[in-house]
Amino acid sequence: MIRRFPITHLVLVEPKTSRSRRTVYFPEGTGAALKEHKRKQAETKLKLGPAWENNGVIFCRADGRLHDTGTISHRLHRALKDAELPQIRVHDLRHTAATLLLSKGENPKIVQELLGHSTIAVTMDIYSHVTPAMHASAAARMQSLFATV
Repeated sequence: MIRRFPITHLVLVEPKTSRSRRTVYFPEGTGAALKEHKRKQAETKLKLGPAWENNGVIFCRADGRLHDTGTISHRLHRALKDAELPQIRVHDLRHTAATLLLSKGENPKIVQELLGHSTIAVTMDIYSHVTPAMHASAAARMQSLFATV
């Protein structure tokens, strides 16, 4: 888990609860991209030797040091601008992913587990704005059960 103190510095701390340590599944293409990143990072570690600062993180500076929060936000904002998408905060990516999954019909229990919420009620309270579309979709599926041949 990462907590920010002060705004420009990241501090690595243990997760709040034992449930915070969990397996998170991701699309196949993401795994391939991460493996390629890991391969390149291993090459860089070898080249730098003792100059590499090992923080055990996946995304870091060229010498292994942690990025500051300003750099992370700046890179996100630049990527969003290049893609002509609205500007959002880094944390909003989590909210966006959950909203999109629910709007595509993903089981809310799966979204709850992905986000690490303690109960499904927490997830549904936060993402209740997605439920009208889910209700409409359920009604359409129900109608298809009664379709005539």
